[in-house]
Amino acid sequence: MIAVAIASIAILLVGVPISRYARRHGVDIDLLTRGASFGYIGSTITSLIYASFTFILFAIEASIMSSALQLAFGIPLWIGHIISAIIVIPLVTHGVRMISRFQIWTQPIWIILNIAPFFFIAFMDWEKFDLWRAFGGLGQPEGAAGSIAPFDVAKFGAASAVILALMTQIGEQVDFLRFLPAEGSSKLRHKLAIFLAGAGWVVVGAPKLLAGSFLAYLALSSGVSPEHASEPGYMYSIAFGYMIPNEVVALLLMAVFVVVSQLKINVMNAYAGSLARSNFFSRLTHSHPGRVVWLVFNVGIALLLMELGIYRLLEETPGIFSIIAMARLCSISADLFINKPLGSAPPGIEFKRAHLYDINPVGSGSMLLSAVVALVAHFGAFGEMPAALAPYIALVVAFIASPTIARATKGKYYLARKPRKQWQNLKSVTCSICEHPFEPEDMARCPAYAAPICSLCCSARCALP
Repeated sequence: MIAVAIASIAILLVGVPISRYARRHGVDIDLLTRGASFGYIGSTITSLIYASFTFILFAIEASIMSSALQLAFGIPLWIGHIISAIIVIPLVTHGVRMISRFQIWTQPIWIILNIAPFFFIAFMDWEKFDLWRAFGGLGQPEGAAGSIAPFDVAKFGAASAVILALMTQIGEQVDFLRFLPAEGSSKLRHKLAIFLAGAGWVVVGAPKLLAGSFLAYLALSSGVSPEHASEPGYMYSIAFGYMIPNEVVALLLMAVFVVVSQLKINVMNAYAGSLARSNFFSRLTHSHPGRVVWLVFNVGIALLLMELGIYRLLEETPGIFSIIAMARLCSISADLFINKPLGSAPPGIEFKRAHLYDINPVGSGSMLLSAVVALVAHFGAFGEMPAALAPYIALVVAFIASPTIARATKGKYYLARKPRKQWQNLKSVTCSICEHPFEPEDMARCPAYAAPICSLCCSARCALP
């Protein structure tokens, strides 16, 4: 419970400036990274890291669906993996509009089936909640109902590592946040929507983490093996058993709920991952075959990981995963939250390739230093306590290193050149390469062509700084 509370606060505080700047400037996490102290090539590397996160998360979530299909219908895991991966593709190929419709249509089912079992459990077996709070972990003596399990730093660190790995979710939230309308009919409702669609996702997510912890304990206490007790299929098959005494119907409800839940998550993973890969490979290969190509590629890599058993390796990876995620996102947040208000960085978000240095040492250096120090701690070089708290070390180092490097370099690596002032009053500028009109904010004057060029053509065609 303490790990959920502390890690959630950290995720919220790091995510607020990221969400605010992304919403204000209408950019995704990749473009935000460019302008928030990483530079063009620096953000390219982080795009690859982010893309790797998305297909790992996709594989984990789809594996959960496969396990539920096996439990409910006896479908072999390898076939379930294929179904769980392929079914996402048609939901994502049509872009944000289709994804939005899918999320809205499935929301009532998801909310009802998510919450309803807890009312039945509370009414029929309230003592389970007291025993859950007293649960000290496997291999530990069972506490009395109403007592609280003793605090353990090592367990707190392990739990925090799993939760802080979810910090990458802010990247996906930002990819969708930029599509919200500028203003709504109600200012309060609009601000609440922006908050919950951005950093505030963790406000809803934290209670869900606690609920999952309870259901895992419920599954263990009902005889489910530790190997399967943390899988949503097994957890909710027990929970729905409190609602409906018929085992077959309970399993069917579980299958509906898990499939809907995992699809709601994985359409976001697949969409965000395809964007990140498209961004990375357009710069690496100077070609842009389209987002759908990278969607299929991303799903294919995730399917391979699923068949190799990525879900079983989950317990070995969250520490490293969360450290790298923390190092990147905390470096971005530190630049937005500290450097820009202090004047150590330009106030806006510049994402045009022609206006950026390849490497900005502020973000790239901060991320590298933060990740290295935290990983060294994670592997025990500084002792047991720092090893358990390595993700938090990454956070602290990033928030110290970023403003320090920005002040030392006097912010001179943020902008290679400035926008043309004579374009500021124009409604659009036509790209000399693709001949499409764009807003001036998306255009730069190319020194090679001696003409205006859009950001996409600049990234795809030119390797000049």
